[in-house]
Amino acid sequence: MARLAQTHGLTDVQQEILATVRDFVDKEIIPVATELEHRDEYPQAIVDGLKELGVFGLMIPEEYGGLGESLLTYALCVEEIARGWMSVSGIINTHFIVAYMLKQHGTQEQKEYFLPRMAAGETRGAFSMSEPGLGSDVSAITSKAVKDGDEYVLNGQKMWLTNGGTSTLVAVLVRSDEGHPEGTAPHKSMTTFLVEKEPGFGEVRPGLTIPGKIDKMGYKGVDTTELIMDGLRIPANRVLGGTTGRGFYQMMDGVEVGRVNVAARGCGVAQRAFELGVQYAQQRHTFGKPIAQHQAIQFKLAEMATKVEAAHAMMVNAARKKDSGERNDLEAGMAKYLASEYCKEVVEDAFRIHGGYGFSKEYEIERLYREAPMLLIGEGTAEIQKMIIGRRLLEEYRFQS
Repeated sequence: MARLAQTHGLTDVQQEILATVRDFVDKEIIPVATELEHRDEYPQAIVDGLKELGVFGLMIPEEYGGLGESLLTYALCVEEIARGWMSVSGIINTHFIVAYMLKQHGTQEQKEYFLPRMAAGETRGAFSMSEPGLGSDVSAITSKAVKDGDEYVLNGQKMWLTNGGTSTLVAVLVRSDEGHPEGTAPHKSMTTFLVEKEPGFGEVRPGLTIPGKIDKMGYKGVDTTELIMDGLRIPANRVLGGTTGRGFYQMMDGVEVGRVNVAARGCGVAQRAFELGVQYAQQRHTFGKPIAQHQAIQFKLAEMATKVEAAHAMMVNAARKKDSGERNDLEAGMAKYLASEYCKEVVEDAFRIHGGYGFSKEYEIERLYREAPMLLIGEGTAEIQKMIIGRRLLEEYRFQS
């Protein structure tokens, strides 16, 4: 089948990696995704297969056992995986963000200890910023760390933790007032702690509880949880980067590449929705001919395909910008905003093409229809992206009177 969203200028290695992942998606994910999703079952066999392919270490440097690939390569792989089942890309994404933060901001000891295990998929990462009462307002975090000798004592409740149960390493953002006098800006008194734990639910280490999975409309299979810290003691050498007060900047750096990832997920889901829509339109007959021959459906398919192409191009541009070493918050915000909005629209159009059958759980589009809304809020809502885009545009186009 001819495919939309081709990426030009890829190396032979990148093309080989993508071909391998695409083949895995077609053979191992798409045939079982809907069944597993309806059971809300963790895709262990799929995760094990991706582990064997080296996907967990895709961007981890070769010196730590990874493949040392670019953000672009990673994003294109995520696009393929999300095309198969978006939940699987979520399992990979949280792991990737923690590995990226360690690579960029960790001490040498932290890199040597964690990254080889993460590259092998033995240590699975998750990260936690949000709390029950704050949403996108990270500055309102109330979870707190207090220094006690050579340790910190953490207390508070975190929310919307992807991989909360299956992960063994969580990067947790909390307030830490040590060395930051009263009146210090909130974002300058936050610290990221690297919290090791056992997989599972309940008390996973003294002072740390993962209550259980949050029941969701879509995005099933992957475990989304709360995280409760009650006297959780963490040694000082598990402060990311070794210095307190840098957590906000570290997390924002991770979320920035995470936004490219969410854009890639939107592209992948939109591609799959288009594939399902254009296929069904050629099979379903009304008024004596396939509905694909009706002009109204052709217009819809044209709009869907154009949106898939546009979102893919913006995602690739944002990834390449980051890979070049340049600031990419503007491009990442635009890509995340456009890809998630277009994904929702393309999925809905494919749903409409399916007519009444789109409402049936027997058809794959029903699952996509429940999954797409998560991308509208993941890694920052559309409104947050617009704020980022607007501020950056005013920096770039500052009016000189």
